[in-house]
Amino acid sequence: MPPIRRNALGRGLDSLISMDDVPARGSSAINDIDVTLISPNPDQPRTTFDEEALDELAVSIRELGIIQPLSLRKTGPDAYQIIAGERRYRAAIKAGLTSVPAYIRTANDSELTEMALIENIQREDLNAIEIALTFKKLIDQYQLTQERLSERIGKKRATIANFLRLLKLPAEVQLGLRDKRVDMGHARALLSIEKPALQLKLYNEILRQGLSVRKVEELAKAYREADEDGEEAPAAKKADNRTNDYDILKKHLSASFRRPVQFTCNAKGKGKITFPFKNEDELEQLIAIFDTIKHSEG
Repeated sequence: MPPIRRNALGRGLDSLISMDDVPARGSSAINDIDVTLISPNPDQPRTTFDEEALDELAVSIRELGIIQPLSLRKTGPDAYQIIAGERRYRAAIKAGLTSVPAYIRTANDSELTEMALIENIQREDLNAIEIALTFKKLIDQYQLTQERLSERIGKKRATIANFLRLLKLPAEVQLGLRDKRVDMGHARALLSIEKPALQLKLYNEILRQGLSVRKVEELAKAYREADEDGEEAPAAKKADNRTNDYDILKKHLSASFRRPVQFTCNAKGKGKITFPFKNEDELEQLIAIFDTIKHSEG
């Protein structure tokens, strides 16, 4: 296998992504800002940063630089606060950079939180619970209705309501959502069950058997009917051994690459493994992981 040429990849990305100095509304052109003058946003919606993933991004930044500038706001004569890009900022420091490219924007406290939320949602960097908690904070802190918040961040009111409902789930389920052990489809099915004890029972079945969203929806309906009739909730039928083996492999790959790996296999054993990425940062992480594997084998 020929070596991956990072510089060529970098040029390819530059050709696909507009790198012109076209400022966003309320921002300047790209500036080079000393990292010692920058501080994180204390209200950053994203609360968890994978240190190993940051190390991999730092390796990529050391070789390719920062592809997408940070967004900052000026808080003093020589002080800036991060609106968007804290992960890139942290990785840049790990990479030994003394300055980072950034747009300087004008924003008050509420706009700062909204901008950080929107940027993370657009990049799909936040987990569902982080989004739900930020929605709740914006509503409580700035006395917004769901309708007003919908107008300000460009999300449907029903979408906001669905995220807020996640905060009614048991803490253990919320942690599972945060850690991406289950997804929104599973959570919506669990929310259709009224009793927290039954929600937890089905949640543990999801983890034990790797149940699909469709299967969880079927079981949730059976749980509700059994509860109405005063009967015990039915147990999920155990999947066949081959399906279990594939699920174990899928979970192992997803854990190793820190992203949901897509794995398909037909009855004859033919299939494919796909490593999806949602943005340039995730692509850089994948390249770093593949390079690490290649060097360890060499």
